[in-house]
Amino acid sequence: MNDFPYHELLYENPLACADDLKTFRAEGPVAMSFPRGRMRLENAREPDKERKLHANFLLWCERDFPDHIAVSWDFRPLTDAGLAMFWIAARGRNGEDLFDPALAPRDGAYDQYKFGDINALHVSYYRRNPKEIGFRTCNLRKSYGFHFAAQAGDPLPDARDALPAYRIEVVKSGPQFLFSINDLVLIDWRDDGQTYGPVLEGGKIGFRQMGGLIAEYANLKVHSVIAD
Repeated sequence: MNDFPYHELLYENPLACADDLKTFRAEGPVAMSFPRGRMRLENAREPDKERKLHANFLLWCERDFPDHIAVSWDFRPLTDAGLAMFWIAARGRNGEDLFDPALAPRDGAYDQYKFGDINALHVSYYRRNPKEIGFRTCNLRKSYGFHFAAQAGDPLPDARDALPAYRIEVVKSGPQFLFSINDLVLIDWRDDGQTYGPVLEGGKIGFRQMGGLIAEYANLKVHSVIAD
């Protein structure tokens, strides 16, 4: 369990049907469906090496959230490929809204997010890329700049054994970042505000998938937390 008690519920979304995604915005080729009353995300196309087309996407909640929040959701992988990521405190590098038309266009290609016009924290989990499948980790990075901040082991099983959904939580409170699965804290990182630039505060949240991952999400909640 994390040490930040919930204060109030700021946002709740069951992610159970298309109407629940009216306030979400996709960047990249994403296919969304709800076959079991849970949001299922998958790439809408396979990578095309000849034309260098990517098959990665990011799905943003259009609402801005303050700092000092806990974001939780249910996650269930259906394939053993690609990886899942969660993004938080996303804004333009000069404090702009993430969807400010002055920012460069984005279509899901990773370089646009790690070396583009935005700042954010992003944690990757359920990493099933071929080069990483023998040693599975969760990685936290800070952008702009793709700075490697923290790493932990990934406890999630392969899709055939992931029969229940797993409850994932991210807490962002000032310089503190915590990432947990089923109440097991895996990453507990404190930003010193200097090594990788100033501490990020507030912004948008989003879900990203890469490669051939198909996964389901449900019961998204955002609580404010009492700062430590």
